Order: sequence, then C-alpha cells, then structure tokens
Amino acid sequence: MAPEFAPLVALIATIVLIVVLRPLAVRVGLVDIPNERKSHRAPTPLVGGLAIFAGLVLGFFLCRDGPIPLSDREIYSFLGAGLLLVVVGVIDDFVELSPAVRIVAQVMAALLMIFGAGVVLKDLGSMTPEGYVLQLGVLAVPFTVFATLGVINALNMCDGLDGLSGSLTLTSLSGLILAAYTWGIPADTALLPILGTAIAGFLLFNLRLLGRERASVFMGDAGSMFLGLALTWYAISLSQGETRALPPAAALWFLMIPIFDAVSMMLRRIMKGRSPFAADREHLHHIFLLAGYSVNDTVLVMTGVASCGVFIGLATIYFQIPELVVSIAFLLTGIGYFWMISHAWKVMRFLRTSICRRQGSGDRRKATSTAYAGPERRSGLDRRTQQAQPAVDVERPSGNPVESITRTAAATHGAHPGQTQS
Repeated sequence: MAPEFAPLVALIATIVLIVVLRPLAVRVGLVDIPNERKSHRAPTPLVGGLAIFAGLVLGFFLCRDGPIPLSDREIYSFLGAGLLLVVVGVIDDFVELSPAVRIVAQVMAALLMIFGAGVVLKDLGSMTPEGYVLQLGVLAVPFTVFATLGVINALNMCDGLDGLSGSLTLTSLSGLILAAYTWGIPADTALLPILGTAIAGFLLFNLRLLGRERASVFMGDAGSMFLGLALTWYAISLSQGETRALPPAAALWFLMIPIFDAVSMMLRRIMKGRSPFAADREHLHHIFLLAGYSVNDTVLVMTGVASCGVFIGLATIYFQIPELVVSIAFLLTGIGYFWMISHAWKVMRFLRTSICRRQGSGDRRKATSTAYAGPERRSGLDRRTQQAQPAVDVERPSGNPVESITRTAAATHGAHPGQTQS
C-alpha cells in the first residue's frame, strides 16, 4: 500500500481497535473506576493510548514501500521507546505501579531517544545578546532527560477533561508538522501525520460529540506518557542540528499550555507548603468548570489558546525574531499565566462570571491531605473488584463548597465536570 495512505490506515485502525478493546477492557478490569474525587459516573475503559500506538504502528508498517533498513535507528528507537512506555502505562493502569517504576521507564525511554536515535538537546539556541549559541556541553544528556520527563508529566497533568489532552497534543503536532514541511525536511517527521490521525481516531470516542454526555474511552497513562514522549522527541529533533526547522525557543510555544499549567501548579503547591505532586482541583480547566463553563467549552477555549501559542511560535520563525526575545516573551507570558491562576477569581470577575474557591480550614486540610507520588495520580483502587459509585446527587449538600460548585456547574450545563482520570 502506498505511503500516502498511512494516515488513513492509522485512523481506521485506531477506531477499530478501540471498538474491539473496549469490551475486553471492561471484562478484565482495565477501566477507570469512579470514586469520591472523580466526576465520571461509570467505569471507563483505559485503552485509548494502546489503540493510538497500535494504530500508528499498523499505519506505518502496512504502508511501507519496502522493509525499514536496520540502519534507520531513529524509527526503531522511537517505536521501541514508545512501546516501553505503553506497556508500562497499561500495566500501571491495571495494577498501579510504584512511582519509581514509572520514572525509571520514562528515563529509559529518554535514554533510548538520546543514545539510540541521537535525539538530544545539545544547545538552547542563540540565547545571548550577541547571538551566540548557548551550548549545553556535558549537561546535554541530563537536561534532555529532565525535559523529557517534564513534558511527559506535564501532559499527564492536563489529562483531566474529556478530550483535553488529545486536543492539546494534536494542536502541538500540527505546529511541528507545519514547521517541518515549511523550514525543515518532511521525511524527518514521517511518523507525525500518522500519529496525528491516530489521535483523531481516539478523539472520536473521547470528546463529547453529537450529544454524548461523557467520554466512552480514556487514553490512560499509556497514552499520556507515549504522547508526551512523542512531543518531546520531535520538538527536540526539529530544533537541533544544522538542518533545524525551528529554534528551541519557538518549540516552547508549541507546548505552551502543558508547560505553563504544570509549572504553575507545582509552584503554587510548593508555596503553600504542600507536595508539588499533591492532587488538587486548581488547574486552569478546573477553574473554568468552577466558573460554570461546560466541558466542551473549556476544551474549546484551552485548545484555542494552545493554537495561539503555536501561531506565535510559527510567526517568530517566519519573521526571524531573535531567539532571546522569543524566550523572554515566553517567560513573561508564563509569569502572566501564573498570576492569572493565582488570582483566578479576579480574572473570572472580569469575564462577568464568578467562582468561589474559599474553603474552611478543615475542608482544605481534607482536600490536600492525600499526596500522590507522581503527576496527578488517581487513587489506588483495584479496578477488578471495585464497583462503580452511584451518580452524584447535585442537590445533596456537601461539606466542601468547591465540590458543591463543581456539581452545580455540571448540573447546569448537563455535563459532568470532567473525567479527572489522571
């Protein structure tokens, strides 16, 4: 089959795999069970990430003109690192692995990217007033590993609403593809269009489309880790070397929302004397929900903001804006994002809406007492034995004002506040 059909094959394969795997996941217990801090009301299969990766592999290999030469280390390394994270993610979704195991798997995938494919962040671009390239030298490998783990876990933190992580990833991939085809070598990103259509196939089941009240499948840790790796891989690959398609500073704008959200949340938790990995409901998408916006509206707005970030990144390349200026602008925008999150009630008042995040001391202690070793970890439930919780009665009084507002907003818009699976 001609390579031009690879994206279509990946799309169809992902859809078919999800349809086939959903009932199997329910049967074996590979599902996300509702509990007191989750908003979905029925056990939801966690096979989206597995289907995306399998769809990518099938689309790529079934539409090759010939066998891939063994010398093509980047393809084999990418698929090998992706397979590692998908397998570990599926096992984690099923039996809840320790945080150390997940971190080790992510580090191994990063090292496979570095030493297997030679994809390493060797420099940060022209970051001096004189225009000299800032080389990382001996710090290149540890900095690349740190960046990879950061993006993987940042995307995991965004995986809190139906369709959000998939939409943000697809937006970032679109920017990378456009940059590669405009200023780089399209052959270097042959997998990206295939991956993009695989994600689109998943979103058909994950977005609340055609009146559907909730997602019918989640991507799980397998999906969030693999897609985080893919974004990091190609952001670094396209921003390094003599044939680079974009400077590293521009690549930051393609990942704007996950980076800002993760860094802001961790800083706020540290400033409050809490673990940076403690779960809460203070992400940007939570704030929109508390203000009464529906899940679809929130996903649409955040995807639109992410698209603006991609547009800014592409514009800085086209107009050849100095990389130091681009980096400073990104930093200042991040500071503005942090201020907005920290003063969310003022921002929402300006938007003619209001939210109430004030809690009593007892509720606040209760809400922050559970620390999660890892990014936004779900509670440790045995999916094979735990039964689904009954639907939440929105008229029942709650001791937690934030929780009450969330339920009220969901009832008002006829939608659940979000999947909060991560």
